[in-house]
Amino acid sequence: MIEVKNISYRYPGQKQPVFSDFSLQLPANCIYGLLGKNGTGKSTLLYLIAGLLRPQQGSVCCDHVATQDRPADLLADMFLVSEEFELPAVSLNSYVELLQPFYPRFSREVLRRCLEAFELGDIKDLHALSMGQKKKVYMSIALAANTRLLLMDEPTNGLDIPSKSQFRKVITENMQEDRTVIISTHQVHDVEQLLDHVLIISEQGMQLNASIADITERYTFEVRMPGQLDDTIIYAEPSLQGNIVMSRREPGQDETLVNLELLFNAVTKGLVK
Repeated sequence: MIEVKNISYRYPGQKQPVFSDFSLQLPANCIYGLLGKNGTGKSTLLYLIAGLLRPQQGSVCCDHVATQDRPADLLADMFLVSEEFELPAVSLNSYVELLQPFYPRFSREVLRRCLEAFELGDIKDLHALSMGQKKKVYMSIALAANTRLLLMDEPTNGLDIPSKSQFRKVITENMQEDRTVIISTHQVHDVEQLLDHVLIISEQGMQLNASIADITERYTFEVRMPGQLDDTIIYAEPSLQGNIVMSRREPGQDETLVNLELLFNAVTKGLVK
């Protein structure tokens, strides 16, 4: 359980706070998608949960332990894949030998499977890899660490189309029952098939906190022709195939896959709460 309670946070030199009296509870064993416009605090929230930033007011706790205290037991069960990072000019094996003692449940077998899924072989110099390759290696290490909490900030940035498909496969195949994953992203179509729960934040605070099951129970997402538009539609966007619409789900109507981009736009326009 992650509990964010009445936090306020403002970066030095800025007039406007990123968070003001913000609260959030995240039950364990779930994949969360954290969405929001630029500057709404997605990355900041991840850093607060990881204990890399400290709230000026309020508290952030993971299993009732304050993350800002960064006790060793908590850090051993938490891994943050930040949007920007650097890898040293050493071999992958040397880097793993350096990290492995910090993570008691580290699995070389999981690492092997992830690297294989990403089509990466023996790596002699991590620093010489492309940005996309570095991201795939780092995500593989993060999953191999087998921490109960995994935080990922824009994990698909820098990945090509085949790699994004590989990313979804790697996450799905290595999601354990006792693991909680929070993915902050703007690339919503890259992750919408993975998520159990959606969080949308804005400058005003939390705009949507809903499970995928609840969203699919209440709404449908589909393409309709102009003559099929009716008063059940909440939000629509034109496309070459017709209108992509989000509408209220009627009794007996089949569930549809969630279109996160439509949902996000509807929420940020105040059409869904």
